[in-house]
Amino acid sequence: MAREQSYSSHRRYHPWHHFVVVPILIVNLVVESIRLTDNQSRYQVWLVILALGLLVFSFTARGMALKAQDRAIRIEERMRLSRLLPGDQAAIDSLRPSQLIALRFAPDDEVPDLVRRISSGELSKSEEIKKAIRVWRPDYLRV
Repeated sequence: MAREQSYSSHRRYHPWHHFVVVPILIVNLVVESIRLTDNQSRYQVWLVILALGLLVFSFTARGMALKAQDRAIRIEERMRLSRLLPGDQAAIDSLRPSQLIALRFAPDDEVPDLVRRISSGELSKSEEIKKAIRVWRPDYLRV
């Protein structure tokens, strides 16, 4: 059973990425860098470059998955807002992607007030929007 989500517990860590792959790649980069100080050859320089490339790749791959997820969330939220705010397309169109993504945690009955507060400038940052949500709508299918 997934634990209950709230503002303070909604961030997702992917255990294999955050606690296995990344530490291994960091240790590998450190080891190869130390070995470079002992053996300054072109091959050892290449191993350091490769270790750095693998570490950067792991974050890049995760970043691409998160971007794809954000695109899907944005379209889902625009569709939901069109249903919840049928006559207010201008307000929907004025929302930034980060604001749409933050609204995914708000239940349907809180959305109109939150969008009004965003449009008035009272809320602008995604963290402010998330903190303003009274009843958290969990999202367990995140990358």
